[in-house]
Amino acid sequence: MSPKSKVQSTKSAGGNIVLGVTGSIAAYKAADLTSRLTRQGASVHAVMTADALRFITPLAFKTLSRHPVVTDLYDEEEGWKPTHIRLADEADLLLIAPATANTIAKIALGIADDALSCIALALNPHAKILAVPAMNGKMWLHPATQQNVATLKARGVVFIGPEEGMLSCGYEGLGRLWDVEKIAVRALELLMQRSKIHV
Repeated sequence: MSPKSKVQSTKSAGGNIVLGVTGSIAAYKAADLTSRLTRQGASVHAVMTADALRFITPLAFKTLSRHPVVTDLYDEEEGWKPTHIRLADEADLLLIAPATANTIAKIALGIADDALSCIALALNPHAKILAVPAMNGKMWLHPATQQNVATLKARGVVFIGPEEGMLSCGYEGLGRLWDVEKIAVRALELLMQRSKIHV
């Protein structure tokens, strides 16, 4: 079955996706990912790190998802509950794409110093986590990064990628963001798995 037909077969997946966008040149691809997931019926809530804002503006995600974008830990909506806690409570899937070495390390170590890392730490226990790395190949292969990835995998975090190819830094090797369509397929599969468990 082709990736395209897989996406079509999970069209009614629905569910709440918190999309963490971090500081990688691949951040612009997260806008396409938002569009694809929204078209498939998912409710996508983008959370951008400060570094992600250097690569793409929140307006793209707000327009494509039709939801406010969280760019700061202290972004607040109406009501008493902090926005990042509400998103953590309501999430069916935390999708971090692209996931930088810095963000992977913070989540592995339990550091919570921005909205995205706080959501990861406060995430409801029924939500799944999918991380899609994108970084320099030497950063990806560094023992510290590999240890952090192993730690997160042991906690049930699912990883997809990175892909091999020419990187924006000029090197060739592992580090490219996985194909956006394949990321969407995997995200929707995880949503479907969660919905079957909680039927």
